[in-house]
Amino acid sequence: MRRGRPLSNFFLPVITLWQRELVRFWRQKSRVLGVVASPLVFWLLIGYGSNDLARFYSGALVLTVMFSAIFSTISIIEDRREGFLLSMLVSPAPRTSMVLGKILGSATLAWIQGLIFLAFAPLAGVSIGALALLPVAAAIFLISFTLTGLGFVIAWSMGSTSGFHAIMNLLLVPMWMVSGSLFPMATAHGWVKAIMWVNPLTYSIALLNHVLRLPNAAPGGVASLAVTAAFGFVLLMASGAMAARKNAV
Repeated sequence: MRRGRPLSNFFLPVITLWQRELVRFWRQKSRVLGVVASPLVFWLLIGYGSNDLARFYSGALVLTVMFSAIFSTISIIEDRREGFLLSMLVSPAPRTSMVLGKILGSATLAWIQGLIFLAFAPLAGVSIGALALLPVAAAIFLISFTLTGLGFVIAWSMGSTSGFHAIMNLLLVPMWMVSGSLFPMATAHGWVKAIMWVNPLTYSIALLNHVLRLPNAAPGGVASLAVTAAFGFVLLMASGAMAARKNAV
């Protein structure tokens, strides 16, 4: 029994915080409309305008996941303001369990909204069979987890939601634009192409193109999976290190 207590002390806060994020979202169901509708309209306008909905589908899906993951991590700033974050940090629960619980909760919400966006795949001529659904869902969750980790790192150092939105507009939207969502790396030139090479979202887009078997999918699914997973792991470790500092709040 004693051997099981450390595991219980770690996973109980994880599950509790994960559940808290889901309950909070359930009370704000209008977020689904805002998160899914904006990328959907964006995708339809660009897709129909260029007569190539399939080309931009994976980018719109990642944008949906990114919006959900980033906006969910705003709760970190709200929890700090309300004192809930401080109560978590002074509790006997490991801080790494708090980080994992918050990231898993927000990642699950982003994943669910990404799955909702899959319902529009037939508009792009994308057919997802029963056997392909599992790797597609797994890829979306990995991307959700990675982007949530990125949102956690940004939100942790922010003192206000306005500052968070400013960073999102300055960093994340351009990061998405040069990820292959709007134009492929093959047509990029100069420093833009160099940025695409080092942009982790480029590999997330490539991973989705691969599992969805889109016409513009390029070889290298394993490499894209490895880079996306490595980026998510680094962000998780960075989030844990930030939370472990004595002056974390």
